[in-house]
Amino acid sequence: MLESFGCSDPGCVRSNNEDYFLLAPRLGLYIVADGMGGAQAGEHASKLATETVAEYIFNNNGSGRPHAEMLVEAFDLANRRVMEAASEDAALEGMGTTLVAAMESGDELLIASVGDSRAYIFEDDQLLVITEDQTWVHEVGRRLGIDEESLKTHPMRHVLTMAIGVSSPLRIHSYSLRPRSGAQILLCSDGLHGVVDAAIIAETLNTSQSLEAKCHSLIEVAKRAGGPDNITTVLLRAQ
Repeated sequence: MLESFGCSDPGCVRSNNEDYFLLAPRLGLYIVADGMGGAQAGEHASKLATETVAEYIFNNNGSGRPHAEMLVEAFDLANRRVMEAASEDAALEGMGTTLVAAMESGDELLIASVGDSRAYIFEDDQLLVITEDQTWVHEVGRRLGIDEESLKTHPMRHVLTMAIGVSSPLRIHSYSLRPRSGAQILLCSDGLHGVVDAAIIAETLNTSQSLEAKCHSLIEVAKRAGGPDNITTVLLRAQ
């Protein structure tokens, strides 16, 4: 069982919030999505993708212990639904979203991700990134040998190489872990990890505060760093 808390904030620059998150402890399912697209399209994409994944897990949870393929199938369905919605409404054309989900399966925690919203685990006083960003910086820039300082200001630094609703087939990254009692799992949008150093995230998670207080603290740190994007944090703790 996992204790959980989540919160989201538009940040200091944007007036709307295209992030969306879900806590569904009865399904053992936790999701963060970061939408993109003009007008209200990003908000629509993140909400539609998240709700599609939850619906699929709910409809298939009775077939036995949840497995990694179930999350992959749910992500594929979310991709199709977002693409279909965009094709049917010109106002939604070009919308998409990142998606990162954690799902309980016995003593395992299954993780799936598309885009650059991340999952971390904080265990034994160490913060480790579980997911791999699907971005130009990570998949192209670093492989070309471009140094980290240059990548921080590179014109391609915000470009995703994969997102829900953008293309088919979809490349989905899957992971599994067995967190020990007391371990914390953080799901977040790049409004947090893109502006807050990992050492500060670890320092916050290493306090004795409640999950709620930690989530709010992380958002405040991101806002003090300028809050250029929407910020979403979902924090889980293994019991």
